[in-house]
Amino acid sequence: MSILDWSVLLGTILFITVYGIWRTRGAQNIEGFLKGNNREKWWTIGLSVMATQASAITFLSTPGQAYEDGMRFLQFYFGLPIAMVIICISFVPIFYRLKVYTAYEFLESRFDLKTRILAALLFLIQRGLAAGITIYAPSIILSTILGWNINLTNVVLGVLVILYTVSGGTRAVSITQKQQMAVMMGGMIMAGIIVVNLLPPYVSFPDAIQVAGEMGKLNLINFSFDWNDRYNVWSGITGGLFLFMSYFGTDQSQVARYLSGKSMGEIRLGLLFNGLLKIPMQFIILFIGVMVFVFYQFVQPPVYFNKLEKEKVYETAYAERMVKLEQTHHAIYKQKTKHIKALVKGIQSEDAGAIVNAKTNLNGFNKQEKEVRNQVKDLIKEVNPKAETRDTDYVFITFVMQHMPVGMIGLLLAVIFCASMSSTASELNALASTSLIDLYKRSVKEGGSDKHYLNMSKFFTVVWGCLAILFATLASQLDNLIQAVNILGSIFYGTILGIFVVAFYFKYIKANAVFWAAVVAETLVIFIYIRTEIGFLWLNPIGCLLVIFFGYLFQFLRSAKQ
Repeated sequence: MSILDWSVLLGTILFITVYGIWRTRGAQNIEGFLKGNNREKWWTIGLSVMATQASAITFLSTPGQAYEDGMRFLQFYFGLPIAMVIICISFVPIFYRLKVYTAYEFLESRFDLKTRILAALLFLIQRGLAAGITIYAPSIILSTILGWNINLTNVVLGVLVILYTVSGGTRAVSITQKQQMAVMMGGMIMAGIIVVNLLPPYVSFPDAIQVAGEMGKLNLINFSFDWNDRYNVWSGITGGLFLFMSYFGTDQSQVARYLSGKSMGEIRLGLLFNGLLKIPMQFIILFIGVMVFVFYQFVQPPVYFNKLEKEKVYETAYAERMVKLEQTHHAIYKQKTKHIKALVKGIQSEDAGAIVNAKTNLNGFNKQEKEVRNQVKDLIKEVNPKAETRDTDYVFITFVMQHMPVGMIGLLLAVIFCASMSSTASELNALASTSLIDLYKRSVKEGGSDKHYLNMSKFFTVVWGCLAILFATLASQLDNLIQAVNILGSIFYGTILGIFVVAFYFKYIKANAVFWAAVVAETLVIFIYIRTEIGFLWLNPIGCLLVIFFGYLFQFLRSAKQ
């Protein structure tokens, strides 16, 4: 990287870190540390909620997802606007009226202490693991670019986030996220403009869109119903609705973002703002990934995008096999080039026959390319059985490093780091507040001073930060980061949501019944995930409905005995 790129990257990260510490210095009470003294306006809430969800994984992995699988991942978010409306109507008024610090406090008043602790523990397990993944995602970048030890990179990034989160708590998180969102979306929009301008002069923007469509990458909507299909309209609206209701309504990393709101009206506006803008934001990021795919139809892509893993093969006796595979890949691309040009020519002349003929030929060469890539992955696996062979997380960063102009490289790296810092800060803040309010203050030390709880909150922030760094060292075993986070959430979120849905809408079901229903439901969800091929989004409604079903069953059996 150039000096300019390093200056942009380091300057952005250090400015946001120092700014967050300076603006929120001197938090003297637990109310200010955990709820920001309820000062936030709706736009801050909306941007903070969006920034918390938009981790580095969003900007690192989503374009790669689109490169490989097209834009059908967008359907994952179709349930989000509906979820925002339900949360504004049902969740927000109760949380706001009770003036809770965490979502799980409400469960004790509705049920009992053990149900509150169960929900809090499920959250701590899920979010603690997810925090590790959000730290790991950008660590891939520095380790790939500089050859740094990835564990050292995890530590550096984790410590930066811990610094300003410990300093200012919730307010530090919210304030820094506004700057981070500006960097993130500004950088990605500029990247989209540049990738289109990098296309050959004879390929216009409309041509590029049609090329993407003809090659199956603009697959936005899929109405076919399939339990095993992760992304279709039905899984997005149904499974996504349950996932987002749980995430935004019961996950403390999100609930804390709007509990700091100035009024109920500000909170509702902030959540609706997020519901309206999140789908367009994801569309833009996915579309950039599709344009990167189109770009690589005219510029030869690497046979394998994880450069470090590929280079390890060249240091072994398998080097000659890798050379031959790269030569084969190059030869296939050279033959493919004339057909992609024929496709563009057919599109420009509106020649349907030429388009069909070019697509047929391109599909054949794409299959050959895929076969060679699979052979490369198999070879990498032979050299290193523990290697991560799915390389979609490296697609966008490879494009950035090899083809972006000076200055933009540093900015786009800053985008990914800002995203990681914003989501990780929210997670650490939420993990600390849940540990303090729902476990420590409630069951370990009641009646402590405000100063004591403030210090313990900072202590828990540091502890969870260290654990997140530790979990990050295990994240390299995952295939695709964005799917890993969503799968992890889906395993736990349905059960947590089920507890809250019962609390809000099913007064017949009491404490013991919902507690054991949640235990049974979570066990069954884990079993279903391990033993079946069902799409992970369906785990959310399954978990929720199982809690309701078993809650009714256990309550009925209990009532029948009395």
